Amino acid sequence: MAFASVAEVASIGAVLPFLAALTAPEKIFAHHFAQPLIAVLGIKNSGQLILPLSVMFILAALISGLARLALLWVQNRLSYSIGADISIGIYRRTLYQPYAVHIARNSSEVISGISNKANVIVGYTIMPALTLVNSALIMLAILTVLIAIEPNVALSAIGGFGVIYVFVILLTKKHLKKFGKQISRESDHVMKALQEGFGGIRDVLIDGTQEAYCNVYRKADLPLRRAQANIQIISISPRYGVETLAMVLIAGLAFSFSGTSAEMVGVIPVLGALALGAQRLLPALQQAYSGWTSMRAGQSVLSDALVLLDQPLPECIAAPASVPFKKSIVLDKLFFRYAADLPWVLQGVSIQIPKGGRIGFIGSTGSGKSTLIDIVMGLLEPSDGTMKVDDQVIDKKNQRGWQLHIAHVPQSIFLTDATVAENIAFGILPSHIDHGRVRQAAEQAQIAATIESWDGKYETVVGERGVRLSGGQRQRIGIARALYKNADVIVFDEATSALDYETELAVMESIERLGDDRTILIVAHRVSTLKNCTQIVELSDGHVKRVGTYSEIIGYSQ
Repeated sequence: MAFASVAEVASIGAVLPFLAALTAPEKIFAHHFAQPLIAVLGIKNSGQLILPLSVMFILAALISGLARLALLWVQNRLSYSIGADISIGIYRRTLYQPYAVHIARNSSEVISGISNKANVIVGYTIMPALTLVNSALIMLAILTVLIAIEPNVALSAIGGFGVIYVFVILLTKKHLKKFGKQISRESDHVMKALQEGFGGIRDVLIDGTQEAYCNVYRKADLPLRRAQANIQIISISPRYGVETLAMVLIAGLAFSFSGTSAEMVGVIPVLGALALGAQRLLPALQQAYSGWTSMRAGQSVLSDALVLLDQPLPECIAAPASVPFKKSIVLDKLFFRYAADLPWVLQGVSIQIPKGGRIGFIGSTGSGKSTLIDIVMGLLEPSDGTMKVDDQVIDKKNQRGWQLHIAHVPQSIFLTDATVAENIAFGILPSHIDHGRVRQAAEQAQIAATIESWDGKYETVVGERGVRLSGGQRQRIGIARALYKNADVIVFDEATSALDYETELAVMESIERLGDDRTILIVAHRVSTLKNCTQIVELSDGHVKRVGTYSEIIGYSQ
């Protein structure tokens, strides 16, 4: 920025001797400042000054242009690098938030903060801030030169320009803040409309509700675009008034200096320098004002992003030490609710799960099964009571060490738009995948024969959310993923609900053969799924209703 400012001054300063050499070269030839140049170049008469002064002016203009290009490159690279830091920081901090935080917030707000708002911060805060500083330096340098050339005109011009911009700032600052809030709010709504429209595309197509979703999107996107347009209008509009004022001032100055041709010969270099200075000054002044308007409009978006950047990170992100698990998991008088003003989901639940046990959980919808499983997996903390593993209480400090033991198979399997192998070895870099373990896990999940019948085999791409697979195939890949992890606690949360009876039976038999050192927790609606369990726990309204073997529960039901 400093170099660009000096280059601007040099280009304006070089125009004075250049124009003087064109109009009155004898004056330059006689000037004492020109004598060193005349001596070095061996110039004999005033006419020989035109070429070297022309070259000096061209070089000054070229250096000024190159400096502006270099500054443009640096500003943009720096701004977008900072934008990347902000976006990555939000994503990182959000991923590390507890499960309770994730289920309490709307994902569209977070996604908008990471993608859209990070981009808005670059365009409305970082770039404008750098431009504002750069423009201020350039204006200061140019004004210094102009005041040295013609102080009265320079001070009058900057006073007139300043009045216009101050008037516009006072007139528009409230509107800019309002439009900024509108951009922040509507960008969330746009992201929400996109997620809901494409996320439920099957139902949208079946129900024919495309126009309804288009209307929702239109109601969010149109105000967003209008707010952006209004900010642009406010940002650019003062330029035209200032440019008009500058032309009037230059014309008035030329008229006031008009007289004999001899007088005009001396005035032309001054007018040329002032015109060039104004030509450089006005864009800098406009850029500074545009930077201010953008920063004013971007305050709301910046505030939203800073809230996400203020999310706490764990004290230690390094690989945790595994919690020893050799005896049992003990849930002691567990109580849980999602917020202080919400009803209890679990009330006084006490269960002991021995290592190597096959424990089934049944109960009606809303009985607390999934919440209890989330606590066992360390995703939720009890509101009261404790969970112990081998007499060690599981809390925030050691929950990651406990989660190293756990693999989870949910009812709805999340699959990425990647290969089968990458989805089974979920979260592992492709170059680090153990393909032998992938095949072994697929065989245990009763999906290997199906995969190997495809042309691409384990390199077959499954599509977004596994759209190219059947529900049962997605479910079995999810089971293979849990088995690939080789965890000693595997949680099946309605994991076989999409399987037919024969496949479910084959999968459960494979699970049974995993070994006595594996602890299996199964949540199921179908009691038949739990026939190999060593113990079944029935929940009702957040309480343990009864605990027994499969035969005891079936007999009781009958």
